[in-house]
Amino acid sequence: MADEDLIVTPDGWLRFAGRRWRCALGRAGIRHDKREGDGATPVGRFPLRRLLYRADRVGRPATALPAAAIAPEDGWCDDAAHPDYNRQVILPFPAGHERLWRDDGLYDLLVVLGHNDDPVIAGAGSAIFLHVARPGYEPTEGCVALDRDDLATLLARVPAGALMRVLATAP
Repeated sequence: MADEDLIVTPDGWLRFAGRRWRCALGRAGIRHDKREGDGATPVGRFPLRRLLYRADRVGRPATALPAAAIAPEDGWCDDAAHPDYNRQVILPFPAGHERLWRDDGLYDLLVVLGHNDDPVIAGAGSAIFLHVARPGYEPTEGCVALDRDDLATLLARVPAGALMRVLATAP
């Protein structure tokens, strides 16, 4: 396990650079055999690909990650039968998708994780992000979620090329 990895444990903690933050995980827990729509957070080691953010709600966060503002027409394809499965898309979109421009603030800060993207395997899970947690750290649909201020603090500390390791068992 690399010292520079962000470490996510099944008891809902994210560790990095000597700090620890509470996090929310998928409603179905952590699984090795992630499938589309199962509500599980996948086990594995995933690159932090890029940061997407709502510029109308937050300024461009301090981060070494590539970053881009999202717009109301941004979405993410979650239709395993579509060629754009597990890719960012422009709405309206003819296949199943998730809207990135949300009213609830969960995607005000959104880190795209390199899960099932190189190569994309139909049905192996899409839209696995590191994003803002719901109040009380309610479970996600499979993502990892932090308090908004904690996520901003973490983003300022992670280097370009950072990796997140989701563990099936506590270390």
